[in-house]
Amino acid sequence: MNAAAVPLRLALVGNPNCGKTALFNQLTGSRQKVANYAGVTVERKEGRLSGANGRQYAVLDLPGAYSLNAASLDEAVARDVIRGFYPGETAPDVLVCVMDATNLRLHLRFALELRELGKPMIVAVNMMDAARQRGIGIDLDALQRELGVPVVETVAVRRNGARALLERIDHVAEHLPAPAGRMGEGTDIHAETRRLLALAVDMPTRTAKIDDALDRWLLHPVFGLLALAVVMFLIFQAVYAWATPLMDGIDAGTAWLGQTVGAALPEGPLNSLLVDGVIAGVGGVVVFLPQILILFAFILALEESGYLPRAAFLLDRMMAAAGLSGRSFIPLLSSFACAIPGIMATRSIQDPRDRLATILVAPLMTCSARLPVYALLIGAFIPQKTVWGVFNQQGLVLFGLYAAGIASALVVSWVMKKWRRDKGEHPLLLELPSYRLPNLRDVMIGLYERAMIFLKRVGGIILALTILLWFLLSFPAAPADAVGPAIDYSFAGRIGHAMTAVFAPLGFNWQICIALIPGLAAREVAVSSLATVYALSAADDTAAAQALSPLISRGWSLATALSLLVWYIYAPMCISTLATIKRETNSWKKMLAAMAYLFALAYFASLLTYQVAKALGGG
Repeated sequence: MNAAAVPLRLALVGNPNCGKTALFNQLTGSRQKVANYAGVTVERKEGRLSGANGRQYAVLDLPGAYSLNAASLDEAVARDVIRGFYPGETAPDVLVCVMDATNLRLHLRFALELRELGKPMIVAVNMMDAARQRGIGIDLDALQRELGVPVVETVAVRRNGARALLERIDHVAEHLPAPAGRMGEGTDIHAETRRLLALAVDMPTRTAKIDDALDRWLLHPVFGLLALAVVMFLIFQAVYAWATPLMDGIDAGTAWLGQTVGAALPEGPLNSLLVDGVIAGVGGVVVFLPQILILFAFILALEESGYLPRAAFLLDRMMAAAGLSGRSFIPLLSSFACAIPGIMATRSIQDPRDRLATILVAPLMTCSARLPVYALLIGAFIPQKTVWGVFNQQGLVLFGLYAAGIASALVVSWVMKKWRRDKGEHPLLLELPSYRLPNLRDVMIGLYERAMIFLKRVGGIILALTILLWFLLSFPAAPADAVGPAIDYSFAGRIGHAMTAVFAPLGFNWQICIALIPGLAAREVAVSSLATVYALSAADDTAAAQALSPLISRGWSLATALSLLVWYIYAPMCISTLATIKRETNSWKKMLAAMAYLFALAYFASLLTYQVAKALGGG
């Protein structure tokens, strides 16, 4: 095989916030793919690059690392890939060390560590435009001479900002020798870093004036938290408000497609499978996409701007008291819209322990899918009246359900902190990068990656399980002389009747138990499922709720309604959420553990609620 036909492997490596991923996007464009490294949830990005001379390159964007002495999973993966020790990964031929020109004090130290490996290396001094604006002078020739490796400047956020790097790669990468300027035995790396800075860098101030001015307000213990509250409120509102028209459009499109396919096929199992199983299943997955994209648009923009690390810094002390991290705040907040994008957003949490704790408590946030159930039960059983002359009693109950979810999440994370084997504190170490405007191209590429991850990996699991649920709800068919709803004769109906032996102590009747089964696909489905069980026909969930309300208010006790409300605070009723936990943790064991502890919380909290309410006369 022609050697030129074998792509040369380049690995982009550097500290977080050095512009490495922006440079990767500049080099590879759309010719990139995202996966996970084998056995872990760390993202693996690889793209293709064609040189001017026709040479092909495979470009790997390694996770950000501060040191080869790994303190996190990301750093361990980067270290092992660089050294060629990672299973299933070919060692890179050339390292491209990306450094932030405005913060060489931190980045040079890592470059010196990489040089000591003796691998062919090129140094890309990125963000040179920002350095010049701050009056920072960098003698690239002196750096190249002292480091003993090629040094080029880049501006990854500008068109053709990587041209010098491309030209240097084309000219020298294939025949690049090992570094010529390695440190001698016993040389202190910090002293060597200071020597290089004094020799090649003229920095008037360590931080930019605009950064100092903004940080005086945005990191203030009072005004900083107020500013963060405003930002989070806007994100929270956007995820709800902006996504609603798009989600309604997806729902309408799914309904139209289902009706069209249903009308084109004769009645029968195939018609039901395609309409109720495949189309409804895919629609149930895709409908979450607008929320995910809006959420990640904000997260990516905040991360690119340099604000996200500051938000984590502000909240770290409060979150640490509950066994979480400052980085947990945004994923948990976004889980109020839907736990799926919230769990996916935990990828911004570097510490594996804090990330897992955040994933496990995210389902306790009250997602929007619970609202139809809450609205039905509160409207049927809680009187519409004013309390203390100001507050609406139904609104107070709804607020209490939200507050119970938040309090439970904090308690669960605190308990996990006490029980875990690693009793040591993991302090939040953050570099506060310079503020900068987000780059639209990088944000759009990031959104495309998130969309593909969600649709391809999570969607397949959800679709398969939705089809399984369709089978349970559809077979066997009701006999010709059936007097009850068809669902009563299906496998799901039989399971519902059998479930009453387990759920009777919670006050659940067989109708509720049956509704819990299709509710696995999505919590809000429980409303229309209850309507089906009660042999009602309704065009949508709102109509179902209106018809159901008088029926259940007459047929259920207050204790049963309160028990079911409490059940929905905790119960892992959403397959989408469980599938996302499996995907993000890469572990069936952790997913099953999440399902088990949530089920246990739901069962015992509902049991306590029902028995107490019954004892007080609500039964």
